Amino acid sequence: MVHCAVDLQGVQYRYPNGYIAFDEVNLQVGLHERAVILGANGAGKSTLLSVISGVLEPTKGSIQILHQELTPKTKRKIRASVGLVFQEPDNQLFMPSIWEDVAFGPLNMGLSEEEVRHRVDEALEIVGIASLRDKPPHHLSVGEKKRAAIATVLAMRPKILILDEPTAHLDPKSRADFIKFLTKLHKQGDLTLITATHDVDSVPLLADRAYVLNKGRITARGTVASVFSDTKTLAKARLSPPTVARLFQQIPWLTDAQGSQPLPMSIREAVKILRQQRFR
Repeated sequence: MVHCAVDLQGVQYRYPNGYIAFDEVNLQVGLHERAVILGANGAGKSTLLSVISGVLEPTKGSIQILHQELTPKTKRKIRASVGLVFQEPDNQLFMPSIWEDVAFGPLNMGLSEEEVRHRVDEALEIVGIASLRDKPPHHLSVGEKKRAAIATVLAMRPKILILDEPTAHLDPKSRADFIKFLTKLHKQGDLTLITATHDVDSVPLLADRAYVLNKGRITARGTVASVFSDTKTLAKARLSPPTVARLFQQIPWLTDAQGSQPLPMSIREAVKILRQQRFR
């Protein structure tokens, strides 16, 4: 991949107790691409994200971030380009106010007071919670906390944004709003977006390419549609296609009418197919 933001070759991570979280992971994410790592609970997704972001060091293999080898010597510089948002926003929000949480990273970068203020105000504006700047984190809803956690990362001006289970613990309305927010953020910013999730219904809205992680190995890769079409590999990974795709699989006249056409991955795609069938 010529313009590669993340390139993992033969990467392994072994926990101190000897347990191997994953092994021989080869994964490439293009610059400005939206990629998702799919896997059931316990598949090793969170650990893989921590390795990509430099929080954990791989046991073996090589990692290149923006064409620079990730090593103990380069880790500090590279981590400035990668922002990791944890699944639980409370792990990222620990200051008395949201403004102070977002300012924490830039202050530790040694930036001037004026630059810190500018970055914090900008990040809060981008995620749409500028009015909450003085609120304590524990007074926010889950969705607001997730936006605040992203703001703490955006204030560091990363080129790669990594999110662990971004739709977890959100009600349907908040989930839909948050996905729209992430889509808008990706379009507006000069960002490469990597998410990890087992929420298959959100994947077509969050990513263009997908990787399936199962028992410590990447077992499928490709476009979201092609990965979700491989139902046998998904089943082995304790996953399934999005709900709308499974519905179409159960309606013979729809699947027969489509012939070799791929199943819909989202409600929008399903509506388009139904409208086409209506006028045939």
